[in-house]
Amino acid sequence: MDNELDPAIAKLLADAAAASGTDFSPQDNSVPPIIEQMDQSEPALEAPPEQSDDKQPLKVDLSRKQFKPIENFFSDHKNAVFSDPQYYKLALSGEKESSQKLHNLLSKYLTCTDPKDRTVYRQQMVNIYWEFVRSLAPKMADHTIPLAKRMLMRYAVVLPTLFTPEQKDLFSSAFVENTYDEPIYYLDEWFDLLGTGRLTLSATDEARPQKKTGTGSEEAQRLIQLQSKNMGKLQTSENLLTAKESERTMIETDIKARLNSLCEHHVIPGLEPHTSPYSESQKKLVTEINERLRQLLKIDKDLHSNLAEYKEAREIGDNLKQKLAANPDAAEVSSADVNTEIDTVRQMSKMTVGRQGNHFPVFTKEFFHCIPRQTGFRENVIDMMAWIESIDPGAFCRVHKNMLNRIVPYVILVPTYGDTGFCWEPFDRYNRVTSRGRIVVPMYPKSLQIAVLTAVADLRWQVAKEKASYYWMEEGLTGQYYQWIDSQKLKGDLKEFFINDYVLWMTKESEGVQKLDKEVRGIFWRFMPFPQELKDKLKTRSLVYQELCQRDINRSMSDGY
Repeated sequence: MDNELDPAIAKLLADAAAASGTDFSPQDNSVPPIIEQMDQSEPALEAPPEQSDDKQPLKVDLSRKQFKPIENFFSDHKNAVFSDPQYYKLALSGEKESSQKLHNLLSKYLTCTDPKDRTVYRQQMVNIYWEFVRSLAPKMADHTIPLAKRMLMRYAVVLPTLFTPEQKDLFSSAFVENTYDEPIYYLDEWFDLLGTGRLTLSATDEARPQKKTGTGSEEAQRLIQLQSKNMGKLQTSENLLTAKESERTMIETDIKARLNSLCEHHVIPGLEPHTSPYSESQKKLVTEINERLRQLLKIDKDLHSNLAEYKEAREIGDNLKQKLAANPDAAEVSSADVNTEIDTVRQMSKMTVGRQGNHFPVFTKEFFHCIPRQTGFRENVIDMMAWIESIDPGAFCRVHKNMLNRIVPYVILVPTYGDTGFCWEPFDRYNRVTSRGRIVVPMYPKSLQIAVLTAVADLRWQVAKEKASYYWMEEGLTGQYYQWIDSQKLKGDLKEFFINDYVLWMTKESEGVQKLDKEVRGIFWRFMPFPQELKDKLKTRSLVYQELCQRDINRSMSDGY
């Protein structure tokens, strides 16, 4: 199936295509370029955005304090890719046996009338589809492949006739490129970043055994592992260096403004041209300037340390890069890494659905019931995360050396019919300070709000647990919550209890609707506080919140004793 589809497609899919008036009968045996299949009259987003040749890892900007507001959730110009009569042919061509198997099984599934047989085909579709993905995923780093292949990977849309007309319009209106520069990625983008070396593999419980073809392959594996560890050190030192430079610039600007105020001397009326001495407010400025100069010296000390670490990590990185370039087995090991990530993403997809959920991997109108703003498109997810951050300002923050760093996690959007998001890893194992965690969000849930909330709750729990380390059952958020659960003699998954309570905290308690136990509310109020404006609003709603606000005041007064 490299250059042509099975001729049986004309008959098998004709009925399925009739509903939308699309003819899937191939006009010839060639596979035309995707650009020739687009409707040139529609100014659609037909091509993926231009990609930089920069192969450096994605960086964390610690100076960003919030999400950029979403201006448009959907494009006014529809993407013509789903209206292309050659979509199915372009999407499946070139994948050899895996595409032929997928085509044959999909044909049986669509034409089957026996419910029992249809159930069997549904179950078989899972393995066949992921076998096809295994062939397709490594090609995402090639920006010359047809857009149909990217959309299949992104939305699991194998056959556009499985859309209703309204659904086709919806998906055609979704933005293709990431215009908001946030780490929220569709699957095609995820494998693109992985294939070009800008992302590392997601963590797994067990290392996947690599094929050993000789000492060269073993050496390549060792070098790649060393490179991953060094990359973590490099990212940490560079992010902290950038943050300190930004902090230094802010303080220097503040000092300049205060010096300008200090040097302002007004002429004394009647005693011209003599000017007035320092006022009381100007005398205070001298003390404040001295304090900020001391801060600058402390920052400069940190800068020297971070700069030395950064230089060392860069030298090691350059050395390892040269050794890998000279090792012919490095490319083979990297290819095996992509296969490992495919297995990981498949496991992620299973977890969003759960054991009793709908594991059918292909998009079809009979299972898709989301309204536009509740579908897991990137813009909707960013907007949901911004809402979460507006209520829980510390949701994406981690503390390092008394410095609060806002680090938005990578969000992997998987095209499943699951309802639950989750955290795959709270941070990179080689960079616990400034690396992004990884959370997974299903694209077609019953409630996108709940799907994103459960993912952020899981991230919250794991970050707090890692921070407390061996004392996670005694200290901090996890310790306080564990002790309360233990005191109530509750049995079950501790993290599951926390996630459910976090959802109530965000959706009910933030509105003044008391749904949590008094002790749990107190724990959350202290360790995951609402912003002050919301606290002030809530204390007018109930005595319960007034009491919690009074506790805050008492706690602040007792600090330092």
